[in-house]
Amino acid sequence: MIFLTRLTDFTWKQIKCCLFPAIIFCALGVTKFFPLPFITRYDLLLLICLLTQVLLIRYGFETLDELKVIMLFHLIGLGLEIYKVQVGSWSYPGSGFAVLFGVPLYSGFMYASVASYICRAFKEFQLRLENWPRSVLVVAICLFIYANFFTHHFLPDVRYLLIGLVLLLFAKTNVYFTVSKKELKMPLSVSFLLIAFFIYLAENIASFFGAWSYPDQLAAWRPVHIGKITSWFLLIIISIIIVAQLKKIKASELFSSTKSKKQKIHDLSV
Repeated sequence: MIFLTRLTDFTWKQIKCCLFPAIIFCALGVTKFFPLPFITRYDLLLLICLLTQVLLIRYGFETLDELKVIMLFHLIGLGLEIYKVQVGSWSYPGSGFAVLFGVPLYSGFMYASVASYICRAFKEFQLRLENWPRSVLVVAICLFIYANFFTHHFLPDVRYLLIGLVLLLFAKTNVYFTVSKKELKMPLSVSFLLIAFFIYLAENIASFFGAWSYPDQLAAWRPVHIGKITSWFLLIIISIIIVAQLKKIKASELFSSTKSKKQKIHDLSV
């Protein structure tokens, strides 16, 4: 009974965390099978993503600070998309007006929706990280991972070396999450893998709905190669690192501000 209660609570919280990605997937499916004659699909998807983002802010699902993080992911993702399309890793065969260097602007929101999920998960599950590595090492591994997405096209692909470094760096890091008022613990690296696996499944659905096409999917749809899980494993690490680091900075600023106010009150009372 306790297990079912926790499973239900966990599932409901996951559903709330996945609201933005779920809306994007629904939009991909609907626009694929029910196109509108007066607007291109890519442009319609961009409008849906923009409207979704506005409504999430309007009704308090996301804060303005979280919006800044989400837009950062939008830019990071869009930059990666433009490069990958130029080197032929995948393509967007449709047409649209809101397209930059062959990449529709809505595509950045698919990365932004991952950031939205992570930001929401911190609140829904009251996430708490234990034994977070030194910031300089965390930022360095983050930069190396992102750079490898670009450089592996003309330099050796070091993703497996990076995965090894990640496992070593976060070997002692645990994430605590609350389900049905019970705090549970999981190694952070395990959460990286689990999220990467589910994003891989989502990628298969998205490519089936024509969000983009890999070279081997142009003639007919086929499942995305299982090796893509390693890419998502590294990309989700970047996502969590950025959110966690920004939250750490925010907490530090809040602590400093509170400490300063207390000092001023003390000075006035002396």
